[in-house]
Amino acid sequence: MRIIISPAKQMREDRDTLPPRGLPGFLPETGRLLTALRNLSPAELQKLWKCSDAIAALNVERLRTMDLERGLTPALLSYVGIQYQTMAARVFETAQYEFLQEHLRILSGFYGLLRPFDGVTPYRLEMGARLAVDGCRDLYAFWGEKLARALAGESGWVLDLASKEYSRAVLPHLPPSLRVVSCVFGELRPDGKVVEKGTLCKMARGEMVRWLAETGTAHPDGLPAFQGLGYRYDPDRSTGARMVFLKTAQSSAV
Repeated sequence: MRIIISPAKQMREDRDTLPPRGLPGFLPETGRLLTALRNLSPAELQKLWKCSDAIAALNVERLRTMDLERGLTPALLSYVGIQYQTMAARVFETAQYEFLQEHLRILSGFYGLLRPFDGVTPYRLEMGARLAVDGCRDLYAFWGEKLARALAGESGWVLDLASKEYSRAVLPHLPPSLRVVSCVFGELRPDGKVVEKGTLCKMARGEMVRWLAETGTAHPDGLPAFQGLGYRYDPDRSTGARMVFLKTAQSSAV
């Protein structure tokens, strides 16, 4: 099993909790992206990043001093966001870290594909950014089939817990023989439609990663047992490739 999740925009440095175990697998590609970003003016970077003046200034300075091989933080501990806060990886035990190192992969516009303990440095580059590199019009074209090939070579099936922006960089390129299971975390509307809400969905993805690590679940047949944050598996709305988890009426009212 390989679980794919999205990164977070906000990042931190943490050189004390746990050390990195290695460098990202696509570091040469990351180096080319770094060169392309450094060739842009601050105004062009802010337009690419679609951010405030303060965030742009912070990340321009990060680009200026960035070192891809020194002073790094394990990827799992570097990202700050709702999904990662809910996952609460800093309080995992050794067995849970080992499970995630084996099974979890973080998709990244800058690094491509990360294992949890690959060393990273704070950056800002979303997968959907329109950055032209090496004759490619954007990052989807730049990464092409590389990330999918890496995933397909590692596992017999993929659990997609990533946002569409990031899963789009992988899923279209996977071989048809590789099973992919996606999860929907939603609420049932009166008209019978299932609606996903952004914040709750991110929380549920983080909670499922935590649950997988705690239970050691690594087969699709085990996924329906997930009941985190008041979600329950709905067999009537699920298929083998799309598992639907609905918030119960009691948990939705809280």
